[in-house]
Amino acid sequence: MQKFPMTAEGLARLEEELRHLKSEERPAVIRAIAEARAHGDLSENAEYHAARERQSFIEGRIAELESVIPSAEVIDVSRLSGNQVKFGARVTIVDEESDEEKTYRIVGAHEADIKEGSISISSPLAKALIGKTLGDSVEVPAPGGSRAYEITAVRFN
Repeated sequence: MQKFPMTAEGLARLEEELRHLKSEERPAVIRAIAEARAHGDLSENAEYHAARERQSFIEGRIAELESVIPSAEVIDVSRLSGNQVKFGARVTIVDEESDEEKTYRIVGAHEADIKEGSISISSPLAKALIGKTLGDSVEVPAPGGSRAYEITAVRFN
């Protein structure tokens, strides 16, 4: 079985999502399907079809989480330190062209969420950053051409 690196917080979020889906979402969609069935003709019942579609999504997500969670290899980020970029690091970078500053946390593929500032360890940016140190410049291939960034901070908190 392939192991996936993950932070403890990421694993806890996935376990909570699985609990929520099984204990709240699944029973709610089953009730919605039963209620829609009671309305009669299923072929023209939009509520029924929407509930079945939602059920399909929930069951798919439950199956995905049940396969990912046992495969998680939790990495204790609190034990890491230094100025070299590794899994779990919060890295602040500055775009050398626009001087725009951004901070990202490098996490496992199943817990990445760009809206929260976390990027997958398998993303092009994370791959370019891993192993580099504070003050290094990295070149990252992008669809619109390569971008250059300078690492201005590396933290493990």
